[in-house]
Amino acid sequence: MFTLVNLDTTPPEALKSQVLQMVVDYFSDISPVPLTPSNPLYQLYQYVIGYEVHLYLQTMNGTPESPARLILALADEDPSQVLGFALYLPSQDDAEACTLAYLAVQASHRRHGIARALLQQMIEQRPHVELACAASKVPVFESMGFRVLAAQGPHVLLNTRDHRSNGMVAVQDLAPIFQSKEVRQIHAYLLQQRGKKAMSEAEDKRDRLLDQMAYQAQALVKERFPTIH
Repeated sequence: MFTLVNLDTTPPEALKSQVLQMVVDYFSDISPVPLTPSNPLYQLYQYVIGYEVHLYLQTMNGTPESPARLILALADEDPSQVLGFALYLPSQDDAEACTLAYLAVQASHRRHGIARALLQQMIEQRPHVELACAASKVPVFESMGFRVLAAQGPHVLLNTRDHRSNGMVAVQDLAPIFQSKEVRQIHAYLLQQRGKKAMSEAEDKRDRLLDQMAYQAQALVKERFPTIH
């Protein structure tokens, strides 16, 4: 069994490190750009998403203006063990609204209702929840009460209601991370290890993946709303 804990301040280092490890381990599951390890860009994007989550956790300061909240599922037999987490961004000007940023559950503890419990807890805090995911994951969220609203690039936009909130959320700007010294170093290392041709092919493969995801997202939305053109 597990216990849910709501945090609005940066978690203790031992818990934070487990959350960040899950982000790295389950990168392909939770990333907006779900590259596989076979793609040379995998390590680069893995670093970026890890650093993004790190920044969200660091900005949690317990104030109403804090841009992120965290719900942890901790093991009852060992409360120091993180079984899953939901990181969400509350709207600054709509007290009922939020956006789910990331959701992950340890592979060894899936199919035990942890993800559903994390989402339900988030909905209790902020009932007007929005998220974006790949078309393949839509049925899972629909089974939890989310509704398809629209296609948004490579993702499908879902909501607990039939409309989006007018409120704003403070989304982390990834541009400075991609332009950071660390990312440039990773890219230079990969370029040296793999070569220019392999890196160019990796970028093409990434772009084809996103195009395919966008096609799947649009097809799913058309299937859900056949009368809308």
